[in-house]
Amino acid sequence: MNPANNNASHNDGLTLRQAALIAGFGYLLSPVTTAEFSIMPKLVIPGKIEQTVQNIGAHPRLFAVAIFCYLITFLEDIVIAWALYYLLAPVSRSLSLLTAWFRLVYTAVVLFALLNLVTVYRLVDTPDYLPAFGSQQFQAQVRLLLNSFRYDWSMSLVIFGIHLVLLGYLIYRSGYIPRVIGILVILDGLGWEVDSLQAYFYPNAHLSYLFITFFGELVFMLWLLIRGWKIKQPIAQTE
Repeated sequence: MNPANNNASHNDGLTLRQAALIAGFGYLLSPVTTAEFSIMPKLVIPGKIEQTVQNIGAHPRLFAVAIFCYLITFLEDIVIAWALYYLLAPVSRSLSLLTAWFRLVYTAVVLFALLNLVTVYRLVDTPDYLPAFGSQQFQAQVRLLLNSFRYDWSMSLVIFGIHLVLLGYLIYRSGYIPRVIGILVILDGLGWEVDSLQAYFYPNAHLSYLFITFFGELVFMLWLLIRGWKIKQPIAQTE
C-alpha cells in the first residue's frame, strides 16, 4: 500500500492538529465540574434525604441546570472520542477505533444513568406524586434514583478506565505526543478501575491516595491545547 494513501485514509476529514484542538476544547468546555462541585453539593445532602427532597423541590431549575451540565459533558465525550480516533489513527487504526468504542459505550451507559436524575426532577416537580406515594415512600424513591445514578456512573467508569489505558498506550506509541503523557493516562485509567471496583471487591480498603492518578487527562488536555496545533502529520504505520 502506498504510505501517502494510507496516511490520507487515516485522516480523511480531520488533520491531527484539528483533532487535537477539538479534543482539547472538548475537555476544556466540559461543565461537569459545575454540576459536581457547585450545584449538586448544595442540593443533595448525604444521609439527609428529607432535606435533599426539600432542596430540589425549592430549586427545581437549579437541579435541571445540573442535569443539563451532565448531559452536555456526556455528549462532549462523543465528540472527544471522535477526535481522539483521528488523532491516534496513524498509530494503529484498529486499536484507535477500539479505544473510541470503549468511550462511546461508557457514554451510552452514563447517559442511561442520567435518566435517573430526569425522573427525580419529574417526581419532585410534579405535585401529584407526593400524595400518591406518601412522604416516606416518595423520599425512598428519590433516594433510590439518586443513588442509582451514582452506582451506574461508577460502573460505567470501569469501561472508561479501559478506554484510558488503551488511549495511554496509543499516546505512548505515537511518537508525536510525549510518552510521559501516555504513562500518566494509563495510570489514570488504572486508578479509575481500582476506584470503581472498590465497592464490590475491597470495600474497606483506603484508596485516598488514588487521587494522584486522576491528573492524566488534565495533563493531556493542557498538552492538546498548548501544543496540539503544532503537531506534524506523521507517516502512518501499516499493520
